[in-house]
Amino acid sequence: MSRRVRVWVLAAGLLATAALLAAACLDLPRFGGAWHPYGDRAVEASLRRHTANTVSGVNFDQRAFDTLGEESILFSAVLGTVLLLRQTRDEHREAPRPVPVPRTLRRYGLVALPVTLLIGLYVIAHGQLSPGGGFQGGVVVATAFHLLYVSVDYIALERVRPVGLYEIGDALGEAAYVLLGVGGLLAGSAYLANFLPYGTFNTLSSGGTVPLLNAAVGVEVASAVVVLLSHFLRQALEIEKGDKT
Repeated sequence: MSRRVRVWVLAAGLLATAALLAAACLDLPRFGGAWHPYGDRAVEASLRRHTANTVSGVNFDQRAFDTLGEESILFSAVLGTVLLLRQTRDEHREAPRPVPVPRTLRRYGLVALPVTLLIGLYVIAHGQLSPGGGFQGGVVVATAFHLLYVSVDYIALERVRPVGLYEIGDALGEAAYVLLGVGGLLAGSAYLANFLPYGTFNTLSSGGTVPLLNAAVGVEVASAVVVLLSHFLRQALEIEKGDKT
């Protein structure tokens, strides 16, 4: 295929895409209006399935398959990072030297760590009831561990962050979401469709499969962020080529 033909094919594709987007925009509800057809239906569906947080109802029920794609993107990013930043045979890494930390920062970090960890777990556990969920809570949980790096040193962080276990947690979180979707098929419904009782509205056990999918995402996101930061932090260490001692 010549260059001119490729340019014409690209131009035709761009024009077709632009036409579809223009047609979609012309049919959108009035900007700033109080009524939206999809919003009303999403709220109604979430309440009918005993999910108090409509956003979680949309993410883990009405469009749970799309959320699987979003989670898989993060999983693929972690996998690519692990492969690209792995230590090669001709690299030698030296452990960083501890750097003195002000006492005030040290005390604040050690106090904030358990509080931050508890908040992250709370956000994950209550994702179907209040704003938050697995994505947000997972990032908070991962951040809590790295307060040790800020308030103490890198060696202290390594003691509570066995990267291998978090890599397993990343894979288990992804696998749990996929397998929960199979449960819908085994129940005679669609993939990722709810197959559990909806439970009592506004309780931790409400929402059917929503809290389980939310927890799977929380495990995957928390583990993924820990693994990503661990490999990025390692790049800050001194790397020497050859067999220098």
